Amino acid sequence: MFPLRPIRHRAGNVQRQRGAGLIEILVAVLILALGLLGMAGLQANALKTNQSSYARGQAVMLSYYMLDAMRADRAAAISLTYNTGAVSGGVIAPICNALAITGATLADNNRRDWIQSLKTNLGDENSTCGAINCDVTGVCTIQITWDDSRAGGLGTQRFETMSRL
Repeated sequence: MFPLRPIRHRAGNVQRQRGAGLIEILVAVLILALGLLGMAGLQANALKTNQSSYARGQAVMLSYYMLDAMRADRAAAISLTYNTGAVSGGVIAPICNALAITGATLADNNRRDWIQSLKTNLGDENSTCGAINCDVTGVCTIQITWDDSRAGGLGTQRFETMSRL
């Protein structure tokens, strides 16, 4: 057969890689920066969504709070003492300011505390309101509205709970 001969390289033709090039480093940094920006955007969006979910959870809890207060004072609730206003197009006339309730009865105190709790938990704004409408059979509807645009929502949100006392 053929004899094996050692391969010789000329010193001038040998090229060695001596490290990463500047362009390779810049591309790696660019990819890392884009990834970090994407993660920051996802985190900001998650925080907004979490805030909106928190507000809805607070609205649920506060509607049950008012229903429980009315169950404890059922006679006043079915005598329509807790009602905040007339119903028009499925929307109950709300109370948006706790100071608008000036009476000293248990129903007035419960409604005043409830409106103040709405303002504390859902934002002390003019759009944070509560509405109650009960009938003589004990079926009560509670509506809570608040502005959800700060949390990335669609603006005014309305949560409604209906229950029999």
